[in-house]
Amino acid sequence: MPQLDFSVFPSQFFWLVINFALMLIIMSRFIIPKTAEMINLRKEKIDGDLEKAAEIKKQVEATIEKYNEALALANSKANISLQKTRDELKETINRRQADLITRLNAEIEAGEEKIASSKAKALQKIEEASADLAVEVLGKLGFSGIKVKDAKNALESIKKEQL
Repeated sequence: MPQLDFSVFPSQFFWLVINFALMLIIMSRFIIPKTAEMINLRKEKIDGDLEKAAEIKKQVEATIEKYNEALALANSKANISLQKTRDELKETINRRQADLITRLNAEIEAGEEKIASSKAKALQKIEEASADLAVEVLGKLGFSGIKVKDAKNALESIKKEQL
């Protein structure tokens, strides 16, 4: 075996050191910096994507919170309006005769229809805004090609499942 021949050992050791030094220089000057640069670029891209996702999540949560506030406000206004109408009707019923009761019942029905139509319009506007927002958020997340009509259909199906 030539490795164990001590007469050629110094020359083999010399070339081993030279090759090792060359490989060390090549690795440290060219390969390791490029690899480190690629790793840093990937890390920066991932961190940027995570920051964008967190920002979009905050926006979605804020929008949902605004939606819930608007819905609660509409409900409270409707309840206040109904309560005022009921109080007025009780006072009027106490002061008037039986012939006025019929007219007041008609006014109550008109008021409730008005409230119902206002609520329906408000819910319609909220649904439209939700569909537009969903399309925009999905577009920012990279799901292109989603139309507002598809988002509205999805909201309709969710609404039907909840009923």
